[in-house]
Amino acid sequence: MSDFDKYISFENRIDISVLYDKMAQVKLEVKKVIVGQDQLIDMLLISILASGHSLIEGLPGVAKTLSAKLIAKTISSDFKRIQFTPDLMPSDVTGSSILDLKSNEFEFRKGPIFANIVLIDEINRAPAKTQAALFESMAEHQVSVDGNTYILPVPFIVFATQNPIEHEGTYRLPEAQLDRFLFKINVNYPELEQELEILKEHHAQKASNKEDQVNSVVSAEEIFSFQRLIKSIFVHEELLSYIAQVIIKTRTNPSLTLGASPRASIALLESAKASAALSGRDFVTPEDIRRVASAVLGHRVMLTPEREMEGFTTSYVIDQIINTVEIPR
Repeated sequence: MSDFDKYISFENRIDISVLYDKMAQVKLEVKKVIVGQDQLIDMLLISILASGHSLIEGLPGVAKTLSAKLIAKTISSDFKRIQFTPDLMPSDVTGSSILDLKSNEFEFRKGPIFANIVLIDEINRAPAKTQAALFESMAEHQVSVDGNTYILPVPFIVFATQNPIEHEGTYRLPEAQLDRFLFKINVNYPELEQELEILKEHHAQKASNKEDQVNSVVSAEEIFSFQRLIKSIFVHEELLSYIAQVIIKTRTNPSLTLGASPRASIALLESAKASAALSGRDFVTPEDIRRVASAVLGHRVMLTPEREMEGFTTSYVIDQIINTVEIPR
């Protein structure tokens, strides 16, 4: 029996019962409305616990925006939604300095980015200068305007959505900005049984407002304490080696022209910790790493033109890499 096997036979050494119970309540609240998107809900909760931002990509009508809004509603926090459009200016996001006629001095008026949870709809519809206004906020949790720096509230999480097939009037996110997202979550159509359940629930609700069915069950302060608790989740040295091997293989894989960076390995580590906590454990297992690998690495690597023409996806290549690395036993 390896050291890793011996460790996972122990009970939790840190108390994560409150975190687990609260996150379970959040899921129950969201599932009052959302059907068939369990993976999306879990990944968004993992990103919150890991203090990371999420890019949600999917076709219109698959509950991308609604899921993010409902999760935000379960948290007693400041929530803002920004609809990105081609004419949106950076100051519309960050805020701007306005002359106060009474004092004859400029006063900074905070923009919608100053919130605990910010939902950005159709992030790829705004031009590069507006997208760049998010860069500092997402990377450093601060905003610089007119030479002054303003700290964003904690916790600070960005959920952004985009449509993968509509390209008219859109601006592709640069790799540097994509790298600031902890996850890129692909949302697919529901199965037949789930589609039927959606119809039944919608019919039964009649004219009721879906968002009114969801209650706040956790505070922003609790979320911040959970994020700090995640840092204490145990990771065996064999799993650190496992993560490193996966990352190195993305850099040498012949199907990829761009491999994952050290920031990606840290993101994989932190999201695996959050996955473990969401499962009620204070230690990471190989399954936690495999669970989040595609969402963490998919937008951080780049296919060769040949593989792209053959219909390969980054998720497929990442799955191949994961399967070639020996799982710690």
